[in-house]
Amino acid sequence: MSIERVKAHFKQWNREAEVMEFKSSSATVQQAAETIGVLPEQIAKTLSFRGKEDKAILVVAAGDAKIDNKKFRHTFGFKARMLSHDEVQEQTGHEVGGVCPFGLANDLDVYLDVSMKRFDKVFPACGSTNSAIELTCEELFTYSFAKAWVDVCKGWQEEEIGITSGESSKSAT
Repeated sequence: MSIERVKAHFKQWNREAEVMEFKSSSATVQQAAETIGVLPEQIAKTLSFRGKEDKAILVVAAGDAKIDNKKFRHTFGFKARMLSHDEVQEQTGHEVGGVCPFGLANDLDVYLDVSMKRFDKVFPACGSTNSAIELTCEELFTYSFAKAWVDVCKGWQEEEIGITSGESSKSAT
């Protein structure tokens, strides 16, 4: 079972008991936030993309962030193409809704998006649709064996949100 692989992964740091399992679903950002009792943006969602030579790459980002295709292409050198449900399961060993950068079925490159750095604590899934763990960004970087921090998302920065709401109020007048 996927969550058992994740717990085994955390055992090397003596943190396996901190993996939380819920009675309700935490498969979506909104469900996870409601279940845990945190802001949706504090949910560290793991996105799976086709990398080079059919090897997936994972990008972990804040719950309110969206992939910026231009930034993604500039950073990685190829177009952002998400994996299908079957490919996610095959590449990560986790089901959609529980995908995380821990206890992976294959050795995949993991990148963390800077959108999470504004939080003291973030909450990634732990291999099932009803699990999570509370980590600092530094812990997430260490435990996920991340390659680097990247800036490949949009829609989460205050100035971007301000511009969007400012434009809509202008068009209303």
